[in-house]
Amino acid sequence: PTCSPTRAALMTGHWTDRTGVWHTINGRSMLRENEVTLGQLLKDNGYVTGMFGKWHLGDNFPYRPEERGFDEVYRHGGGGVGQTPDLWDNAYFDGNYFHNGDVEPAQGFCTDVFFQQAWQFMKKQAHSGKPFFAYISTNAPHGPLHCPQKYMEQYREQPPAIAAFYGMITNIDDNVGQTRKLLDDLSIARDTLFIYTTDNGTATGHTVFNAGMRGKKGSEYEGGHRVPLIAHWPAAGWDQKHASDRLCHAVDLVPTLVEIAGGRKPATLKWDGVSITSLLDPKAEPDLPERMLVTDSQRVRDPIKWKQTAVMSQRWRLVNGTELFDIEADPGQQKNVATAHPEQVASMRAFYDRWWAELEPTFSQTTEIYLGHPDAAIVSLTCHDWIGEGLSPWNQQMVRSAAGYRQRSGANAAGDSSQRHDWHWAVKVITAGDYVFEARRWPAETDHAIVEGLPAGNAVPGATRAFRETPGKPVPVTSAVLRIDGRDVSQLPVAAGDTAVKFTATLSAGTHALAPVFVMESGSEVGAYYCVVEGPVER
Repeated sequence: PTCSPTRAALMTGHWTDRTGVWHTINGRSMLRENEVTLGQLLKDNGYVTGMFGKWHLGDNFPYRPEERGFDEVYRHGGGGVGQTPDLWDNAYFDGNYFHNGDVEPAQGFCTDVFFQQAWQFMKKQAHSGKPFFAYISTNAPHGPLHCPQKYMEQYREQPPAIAAFYGMITNIDDNVGQTRKLLDDLSIARDTLFIYTTDNGTATGHTVFNAGMRGKKGSEYEGGHRVPLIAHWPAAGWDQKHASDRLCHAVDLVPTLVEIAGGRKPATLKWDGVSITSLLDPKAEPDLPERMLVTDSQRVRDPIKWKQTAVMSQRWRLVNGTELFDIEADPGQQKNVATAHPEQVASMRAFYDRWWAELEPTFSQTTEIYLGHPDAAIVSLTCHDWIGEGLSPWNQQMVRSAAGYRQRSGANAAGDSSQRHDWHWAVKVITAGDYVFEARRWPAETDHAIVEGLPAGNAVPGATRAFRETPGKPVPVTSAVLRIDGRDVSQLPVAAGDTAVKFTATLSAGTHALAPVFVMESGSEVGAYYCVVEGPVER
């Protein structure tokens, strides 16, 4: 899978599709509130917990890392720096980040900043003698492809995109090395379990080196999901050269770490993964049952059976329910042997049918953003989390380009269904009452008029354009509509200098579909890319 889905499995020990996280956008990247994260479990076992970099499992209460068991949080918004939930005009250098809920400016390259914050956390805990868990999750080498020039120059004989991609990776390597040195300097390396892994296969680098694997990031073939996991723990004897080719999954990490950390967990909590300590310990005999595992890359509003799916066993891979590969004989997945092994295909299809039947009833459980909770009286919504068909505007370039606005005119435009904004935010109202909805074309920090465009932002060193380098498109809005549960409850005019339109409406407790909409004179609609909701308020 990709960013959010893999992180959901790594953080919960559950199949990604079980957690409600089968996409990176469209309201399908928020980790359901009933899930217990690794951060919470380790905190319950006496650890101080910190999260640094990329969370990508929800940007609103109660889905943020600070509500999911992490004591110290330093992160960007969304799935990458400059994405829609991130702070406006953020780029990979000298950005602004969320530090325990507050906005803080930083100097330097984003990866360096996230590691530096993690180092401060580690030093503090080491000096206090407290056990800690540091989760360092970088947005790099995700695009846009930006990195310090000195790293690009190491690959100057490559095309710029490759140079930047490998430059970002080399920068991560350097930061990992400095982290290892810090553990030595703090005299805690021997007693620290250090784990390195990643969320999916390569993206930009697949044309250069892909270890003979078929596919890349997002693919159901090995190149999309087969990644390294490296563990080092001298005190336990995990410092000898040792490798295992046994099949494991992201869902195995939580059971493994909780077992090592003390084993405390809610009695009702069951994992889809198993502990793999016997595979990591050079002295242990591997104690892992033969099993089948599933990975898929849904990336749609609602999961589709067999969509970009691999059912995996130690020897076999059944891809999309039809192609069978013998991984031991054919690791590059070039020869489909399904017709030669019908019994193996049948067995793996039957396993998947049971797996799907168990999870499918949960797919309708939409993860909803809370309104009216005492701990989140003011909520900022972004179009990253719009629910609908297709791609919601997940980065600030799309917002600048007025994604979803179709510039048409004519007497029939108002009756043309293609002109209607049919996306919404799924919200859960905790306290019934009156709410204020502040609909915006641009985020509040810009204080910019709805109908006006924006100049392009500053360029960023690297191989591709930063999201902010796209000029902001003016949209000829004449009015705004507040649409709740598919019904237009209010309409207000938009004047030339208005930066926002404020509605007040009464909401009952429970589930609602919220869609503030901007309307053109022709009747064409575009959603409010940002909406700030406050309530309940006094009328």
